[in-house]
Formats: sequence, structure tokens, C-alpha cells
Amino acid sequence: MRIVFMGTPEFAVPSLEKLMASRHRLMTVYTQPDSPAGRGRELRQSPAKRLALAHGLTVVQPISLKWRGEVERLASFEPDAIVVAAYGLLLPQRVLDLPPLGCLNAHPSLLPRHRGPTPVPGAIMAGDEETGVTIMLLDAGMDTGPILSQRKAPIEPEDTTGSLSVRLAVIGADLLMETLEDWEDHLLIPSSQDDSKATYTKRLTKEEGEIDWNLPAVTLWRKVRAFQPWPGCYTRWQGKLIKLLEVTPLAGSGRAGEVVVLKEAPEVLADIHVGVMTSEGTLGVRRLQLEGRKPMSGEEFVRGQRGFVGAVLPS
Repeated sequence: MRIVFMGTPEFAVPSLEKLMASRHRLMTVYTQPDSPAGRGRELRQSPAKRLALAHGLTVVQPISLKWRGEVERLASFEPDAIVVAAYGLLLPQRVLDLPPLGCLNAHPSLLPRHRGPTPVPGAIMAGDEETGVTIMLLDAGMDTGPILSQRKAPIEPEDTTGSLSVRLAVIGADLLMETLEDWEDHLLIPSSQDDSKATYTKRLTKEEGEIDWNLPAVTLWRKVRAFQPWPGCYTRWQGKLIKLLEVTPLAGSGRAGEVVVLKEAPEVLADIHVGVMTSEGTLGVRRLQLEGRKPMSGEEFVRGQRGFVGAVLPS
């Protein structure tokens, strides 16, 4: 088959690697335009672009696919199928209609659950015990197209969006190649999604990372994991930000936001020496980072910042 691949972040890399190693003819790679990053705001290439260029592939980076000229350029590659993995742009109908075998998308959730741009953090924040990858045919909606295949994966208690995304990317790449073969051989029957069971996610912002200590400890534990590695969760103390890197929900009651020493933490949590009271339970803090400082354990932080214990953090 003649394949056009569309993908941008690290999640797309395993799928692109599989396609490059397959018998299919990879015509080109579409990815998001280079974006400014870091303190110097220098333009940074996407992971998919770096991989494609390293293997001598043609890379296309349109701002939009709605322009007639862009559709004509895409049509010139004469793809039998378009394969999408976290590309970042909705495909207009004229693009969806181009390839005879349609546009196959790898979405990191068990659709119709967690449609939208942040399905991995969405699954963690919802407290789901499992998630997975769905291979679907794209239509004009937001992750509403018919399903070709799915594969489940457990969400471990220590999983963050970063660690879970890595696993799902590998699962998705394998499932994508299997599905692509079966779809080409007309062995699959697309299954419509049950819209009544759909849930939706939205893009995360840095502002949403601020901790509200009036929420239960379990909710905050999920949020800290879901917001790693980006945008991160934080609180404020003495005019500075404190990033919360690793936390654990514990029992306890008290004033929401008050920092306490955990003198009777269970043996399995012996490395957690400080916590913050919430509306329901205590959020044990294993690792954190004060603005302008390196990450450290809660115990190290308390030794160096003696006024921290007893403080009441804002909500």
C-alpha cells in the first residue's frame, strides 16, 4: 500500500517506526510546524519529524489542511490509506475522502470513552483501572468514527501520563500494523460507537495545575499523575511556586492545606515524611521542587525549609 503518515509527538514515533520497517510504501510524513520551546524560544522539530528526516523521508508541515492547495498536494502522493497517530489537526472532509481505504487513526483510549485531545490524562484523572488504544476510521467528528480494533491496557497506581503514554504508543503501533493488514484484506467490519457512552477531554493549561486543597487527597493524587510531565501540578508558599512531583493519598483529617509531619506513616511509605491535609485525607509528598531549586524528597525539603511544616497552603 501507498501510505501517508500523519503524527507529531512521541506517541507517534513507534507507529512511524513500524511503518518504515513494513512492506508498505511510505510516501511522506505530515507533522505539525516547528514550534518555539525553551527559554530561548528556539524552533523545535517534532519527534515524528526528527525520525522522518533521519531516515530520509519527505516531511510536510502545513498550518492547515483546509486550503485547496494543501489538499491537492496531499492528493499528489496518491495514498491508498492515510495513517494518523496524534497529528494534532482535524482532517477536513476533502482529505478524508482522498484515500480509497480511508484514514486510520490510533487513539490512546477505549473509545467512546475519553474522546478529544487529552485521553491519557483523562483516564488517569477519572480513576479508570484500564485504558487502551482504539484504531478507528476518521470521520468529520472528534473521535466519533467507526472502530476497527481495540486493545486494553491496565493503569498502574504509579502511572503518570508520561509512563502510560509510552506503553500505549507501543501497543498502538503493534495494533495499528495488525489492523492495517486486516483492513487491506477486507477482514474487518467497522463498528459504530455508542455515543451514549461517550466522555470527552479538553486541552490542559498551566493554570489548571494549581492544587486546590479543598479537594480529596485521592483526586489530587490522580491529578498530579495526570499532569506529569506537562503541565505539572503546583502550590504556593512564601510567594514561590512548589511543584509536586510524586504524591500518595493517605488517611487523616485536619485543616485543608496545612502542612504536617507524618510520624506514623505505614512501613511501605517509610520514605514519605511530610504531607498536606485535604478535605478528605492527607496527600503524602514524596518528591517536590521549589521554584529555582532542584527536585528533592519531602524530608530533604523540610530539613532545609523549617517554616514549611505548620504552614497553610492556599487553595
